[in-house]
Amino acid sequence: MRAKWYFLSGAVIALDQLTKIIASAWLTLHVPVAVMPHLNLTLVHNPGAAFGLFGDADGWQRWMLLGTTAVVCGFLYYWLKRLERGETPTIIAIAVIIGGALGNAVDRLLYGHVVDFIALYYGERHWPVFNLADAAITLGAFALIVIAARDG
Repeated sequence: MRAKWYFLSGAVIALDQLTKIIASAWLTLHVPVAVMPHLNLTLVHNPGAAFGLFGDADGWQRWMLLGTTAVVCGFLYYWLKRLERGETPTIIAIAVIIGGALGNAVDRLLYGHVVDFIALYYGERHWPVFNLADAAITLGAFALIVIAARDG
């Protein structure tokens, strides 16, 4: 029964990697392509964590971030295994977070950086460039917060 939730994590990883391959093939590094108001596609290689944290470190961050991902995914997998069948929203949220975390881990292993390409902005204010894995992690975490607030 759990196989479909692992499939969901795998689907997030696959979609994330596919979009990164397409973005890398079609976009030029750091050259924005306007898609619609407030949305550009801009290829960026992020060697650090969220918001570029540790991005200017000399390489140790790659392994620290991979280790952190392994620990967090291990915890989430343990949590997932303990959930009951009726806790579907929580199961989906965790599966999506695992998929997003592993999607970025694949980049770190293969390239030493994460491929980002979605750039949101409003006027002169720009959100840090992100990818589908980042969106999956964010949406999954937000869902867990909503579930906890509802059930708490």
